[in-house]
Amino acid sequence: MLKEIIVTEKAPAAIGPYSQAVKWGNLVFISGQIPLDPVTGETVAGDIKSQTLQVLKNLEAVLTASGSSLDKVVKTTLFIRDMNDFSLINEVYTQFFKNNPPARSTVEVARLPRDVGIEIEAISVV
Repeated sequence: MLKEIIVTEKAPAAIGPYSQAVKWGNLVFISGQIPLDPVTGETVAGDIKSQTLQVLKNLEAVLTASGSSLDKVVKTTLFIRDMNDFSLINEVYTQFFKNNPPARSTVEVARLPRDVGIEIEAISVV
């Protein structure tokens, strides 16, 4: 098996020495997505719901580029700056994972890149 690097202009470019995603066999490992506009590279304005929406759109774009989709995600990890935002994040998250949601971990962290409120990484199958 060969490691395939996934790149799409429909999601923000990596802001460090990492790939948007890596495909290995029938698995896709999506790097943490933060609420950056893929066109401008700037953080989206707004509250945690707006940020979560952009993160999930970015995640979906990388999944599509890899040949996968949201319904094939088996695991997500959410890194959030404030656990008090948990229910607001879930309001948006459930719009993207309506049926048979993936396994998930949620971790409160002290700080995220560009001081955003949320970052989500995922593992999916193809």
